[in-house]
Amino acid sequence: MTNVSEAVTTEQGSAITDFGIDTTTLSTREALRDYVARLRGGEIGSLPAILGLIALVVLFSLMSDVFFSLNNIANLLAQGAGQTIIAIGIVFVLLIGEIDLSAGTASGVAAAVLAMHFVDDGNLLNGMGSTVFYIFIALMVLATALAGLLRIWPGVAFSVLGIVLVVVGFHANPWIEMLLAVCVGAAIGSITGFLIAKIGMPSFVVTLALFLAWQGVILQLIGEGGVLGISSSHVLNEVANGNLSTAGSWVLCAVAAGGYAAVTLGGHALRKRRGLVTSPTPLVVAKVAALVVFAIVVTALLTVNRSPSKLIVISGVPYVVPIVLVLLVAGTYVLTRTTYGRHLYAVGGNVEAARRAGINVTQLRASVFVISSSCAAVGAIVYSSKVGSVDPQAGGLNTLLFAVGAAVIGGTSLFGGRGRVADAVIGGAVLAVVSNGLGLLQQPAAVVSIVTGLVLLLAATVDAISRRRVAIAGH
Repeated sequence: MTNVSEAVTTEQGSAITDFGIDTTTLSTREALRDYVARLRGGEIGSLPAILGLIALVVLFSLMSDVFFSLNNIANLLAQGAGQTIIAIGIVFVLLIGEIDLSAGTASGVAAAVLAMHFVDDGNLLNGMGSTVFYIFIALMVLATALAGLLRIWPGVAFSVLGIVLVVVGFHANPWIEMLLAVCVGAAIGSITGFLIAKIGMPSFVVTLALFLAWQGVILQLIGEGGVLGISSSHVLNEVANGNLSTAGSWVLCAVAAGGYAAVTLGGHALRKRRGLVTSPTPLVVAKVAALVVFAIVVTALLTVNRSPSKLIVISGVPYVVPIVLVLLVAGTYVLTRTTYGRHLYAVGGNVEAARRAGINVTQLRASVFVISSSCAAVGAIVYSSKVGSVDPQAGGLNTLLFAVGAAVIGGTSLFGGRGRVADAVIGGAVLAVVSNGLGLLQQPAAVVSIVTGLVLLLAATVDAISRRRVAIAGH
């Protein structure tokens, strides 16, 4: 049990904003010294990614007059949302020391089914052809059975719901299409998780094989050179291209910033009243104030009309922002406030100790792939909405690499046991800024790929060095 407890608390001690010390013995200055000492010991969390993000923003703002324009800020938020959402799911897989190489093409399959359901007015039998349609139904039934064997009830529920949506044949409806995409994602994750956790196959081999298999499925559904357009649906188009109203933007700001402040300050006050270990009050207040001010400034900028034409008004926070925020809050809550989250860190820290402590490691390992593929399906909805269509390249290699890269660049360890959902958001922001900034500077795709690869390599190097320092400090 001691090993499990240590594994669970490792992540809590490595968060860059966590000054987890006893305020009865340390002042704010002493807490800062303690934090610096932990940084030197290798517990750096997302700090390199945050510093890199700031440096990139400053660099591109100096090199391009357009970078800080209102239009570009809004575009930047939507540009990396799809890969960031996929990265959020991959964080759960990385936490237990596994990898999901099929997340990209799994999102492509979900996007293809979504688009086909819309284009064929809900008649997938006609769109797929009878043979492919019945194979599709059989796979959904198989996913339901496998999720049931592992007692992953969300996987069962979404797989069954997907079967119902397909068999009943509802007419084209954007909300049904988006729900169907998530159902397909959950079914794919159930199959993947069973092969890895129950059969015992290496996650690298399984997900690499499925990466290729799902790529073939996308080609089969859409056809080589084919394109399925979804831009004619107002709702599907607005997911990545629409904006909240001015009033809605400020409501979002109040709920997000106010909720964060209430939870953080309330939790801090409660811990102090109970005499528990907590951060120094000035540091907590400063952190909350910084985030609230940032939220207000960004909201104020985005509620200004950014349309180049006087005949059209374009303003408000893009819809993708609340989508990412909901996933961020939900994922953070699951990892930090639930038994399931604590078990994930335990398995990632020491799988054998977790098993001996009574944790159902098989079920846990399978469940993270259901989460990963479901998030990949949500990411598919966003990036398909952004481009207005789905083609055979949907969810291709770059989608996967950027999603994994976002998680790693943000600070999630490739070796398991350390990471947060916020890491995916931070890493996604870094990659979006790189792509956006180099695009504004009219750099070719080759340069963008080289720079992105170097950023990912640097992040992996920092992760390896920090783990070595932590190991040395532990001795």
